[in-house]
Amino acid sequence: MTENQAPETATRGVGGSTPDAELARLNPMLNDCRPTSADRYRARLDGLARRLRADGFAAAWLNAGSNLTYYTGLVWRPSERLVGALFTADGDLTYVGPEFERGTIEGFMRLDAPLRGWEEHEDPYALTGSLLTGGDLAIDPATPLTVARALEFGWPGACRDGDELVLCARREKDAGEIALMQAAKTATLEVHKAAARILRPGISTREVTEFIHAAHKRIGAPGGSTFCIVLFGPDTAFPHGVARPKTLEEGDMVLIDCGCAIHGYQSDITRSYVFGEPTARQREIWNVEKEAQIAAFEAARIGAPCSAVDAAARAVNERHGLGPGYALPGMPHRTGHGIGLDIHESPYLVGGDDTPLSAGMCFSNEPMICVPGEFGVRLEDHFYMTPQGPRWFTAPSRSIDDPFG
Repeated sequence: MTENQAPETATRGVGGSTPDAELARLNPMLNDCRPTSADRYRARLDGLARRLRADGFAAAWLNAGSNLTYYTGLVWRPSERLVGALFTADGDLTYVGPEFERGTIEGFMRLDAPLRGWEEHEDPYALTGSLLTGGDLAIDPATPLTVARALEFGWPGACRDGDELVLCARREKDAGEIALMQAAKTATLEVHKAAARILRPGISTREVTEFIHAAHKRIGAPGGSTFCIVLFGPDTAFPHGVARPKTLEEGDMVLIDCGCAIHGYQSDITRSYVFGEPTARQREIWNVEKEAQIAAFEAARIGAPCSAVDAAARAVNERHGLGPGYALPGMPHRTGHGIGLDIHESPYLVGGDDTPLSAGMCFSNEPMICVPGEFGVRLEDHFYMTPQGPRWFTAPSRSIDDPFG
């Protein structure tokens, strides 16, 4: 046994290795992934143009962020400087951005179109308003309120909410999008397995987080981890972490939630298991969590409301004396979220969201159970809807004794 290597624990696949050994074992898995084609972006814009005309809009504003990326392929983070695209109902695309960023913006373009640059002393909102003589403007729902108000002030017509026009196409993923997410999620699950094997008494959450970032790079994710949550023991009862995380001890529940991105499309998988021999209490709650996750999956049927999936998971909790509703010990948050270019997208698997499930929709399934002062269990896998019903991207965790099968 080498330094920093612990014997394998009673939980199969946990412990017994080192970071160097696990990184050496991992191989690139994402090299064959292909980005979205220019033709596909044009088809998305064609659909947006039809919706604009049908609803009486002259144009849509696509703000820097994932909606701009979805329709044009241009990747640009929003900031205090206006960057985006004006797309008309007639199918004309014009990018807007700082003149000094012209070369950079043009380098990131996937679709060629004019760039209307603005100098630092100019009003970019008035400039955008001058690109059309009138008509209603559909505002990208991701546009910050201050930007939306400034666009409204400078626009010659009316500015209206463009939520449904912009987002409806993103809800149902095409085969290329599903393939990219499948590749990312399959790769992240291998990273999870490697992370479990490096665990040892005294290891810090920071060490595990740094390993997972390096492992995601090793399997071919250019940016490494998109995010990473690592928690041990009582800290696992806090879904998104604590200010001062503890180091790992024998008997601790382990919760690791992480993901990566390939060509913008996201993975997001959580595994919970015990470092050592599970107690009867840990085993009981873990099994309820697994039962709730499967119930949610089975409730996902074409045409059923998203809320029904959440209700199915919550019913399992309540049958086992947890809850009711969001009460603890029990399930404090929604069962799942949509996923695609953003880690969290609409619609959501939660009470109050009655969006009908349809083919191409993709969701997390993570009905986390929190037991304050003891531990939490989150098993998170994702599924996508087919005409015949849901299909897993990754197989759920097998058991608390053999979490990775």
